[in-house]
Amino acid sequence: MAAPMIWIFFGLLALSVPVAHAMIGGVAAALWFDGKPLAVIAQRLYTPTQSFPMLAIPFFILAGNLMMSGKFGVYLINVARLLVGNMRGGMGQVSILGSVMFGGVSGSAVADASALGNALIPVQQKEGYPGGFTAAINSASSTVSVLIPPSIPLILYGLVSNVSIVDLFVAGILPGLMLGIGMFATVWLVAHRKKLPRSPLPGGFKEFRGQLLIAFPAMLMPVFIIGTLRFGIATPTEVSVLAVAYALLISGLVYRDLTFKGIWDASVDTAMMTGAVMIIIMASSTIQWVLTAERVPQELAEWVAATIQNPWMIILALNVVMLIVGAFLDLPAAVLLLGPLFVTIGNSIGLDPVQLGLMMVVNLSIGLYTPPVGTTLFISAAIARVGIGETVKALLPFYVVALLVLMAISFIPALTIY
Repeated sequence: MAAPMIWIFFGLLALSVPVAHAMIGGVAAALWFDGKPLAVIAQRLYTPTQSFPMLAIPFFILAGNLMMSGKFGVYLINVARLLVGNMRGGMGQVSILGSVMFGGVSGSAVADASALGNALIPVQQKEGYPGGFTAAINSASSTVSVLIPPSIPLILYGLVSNVSIVDLFVAGILPGLMLGIGMFATVWLVAHRKKLPRSPLPGGFKEFRGQLLIAFPAMLMPVFIIGTLRFGIATPTEVSVLAVAYALLISGLVYRDLTFKGIWDASVDTAMMTGAVMIIIMASSTIQWVLTAERVPQELAEWVAATIQNPWMIILALNVVMLIVGAFLDLPAAVLLLGPLFVTIGNSIGLDPVQLGLMMVVNLSIGLYTPPVGTTLFISAAIARVGIGETVKALLPFYVVALLVLMAISFIPALTIY
């Protein structure tokens, strides 16, 4: 039953059928070939929606949308500019630091690429940055958001692998910072070679102090989330609700820019993003059901263990597979599809599931700015109005940095296990 499902799934993908519909189509074909009732699909689609921890996804998305619906984005960019704008290629560095800070609010690379790209790419181009380089900075740096808590992909991985979301959040901080620092160095080197300008924010330390104080309450959100989870005050789902309350409080009382239209727009965006994630979760559960029934994860783990004796080679093989899959599937779909399979393989070689989760998210996030399906790549190129080829050429040093960070967390457990 698994073989026809896999062939039809990839066949539908080749025909540009959306991933979730391709998954459901593959399962439907497998059931039909096996002579089983198609009504089973409805049951399998419904089952994952009853998970209480899954409520954290829409609430974290809503919290990020509420924070970004007002002036916080402007304050965040100004603080980033005050901190790193005086460096060579200052506006490029602002994009990276903004992604680090924005990631602690949104948890979504796509939201980061869209919000910061629209704000920064036009300014960078006016200062003389090559169009392809501006798109490359934005598309690559936005993926830091999937590592800094609250991270939607890490929540999804925790749900399908039964790994503590708290442990994943804490473990994601250091790799996220490593990725950000590597991109800082890349922009600095390119900026010196291309003689890109510095972009200090006028006003000096007095302006710095004022902007920092204004942005500080919103920048505390990731600290609030991690602290509440780490000390066991609340579960991830409860913290996500508290994050929404915190966002409403800060926007309404501190920034005083919360409007009914802003709440409505944030709610609509949240519903759309949640719907896109949920249909993939529902469809992937049908795939997982078929694979589990056919014992595919167990047999695959046994075959890998028997064929590749060295655990280091198995880890390397897993990374290669994820790099290939990430280039063709969106990050949430790839996490949900590969997570259960790779956890079984990882357990067979003693690979910690938290380390595997960070490997998976970093690896698959590279696919977000890799053709042919790179979401942040296409968003950034569209904003910069440049070709994909020009952007990919400018992305080459960012790929090197991302792969170095990936290899570090793949083979140095201390970077992800606490």
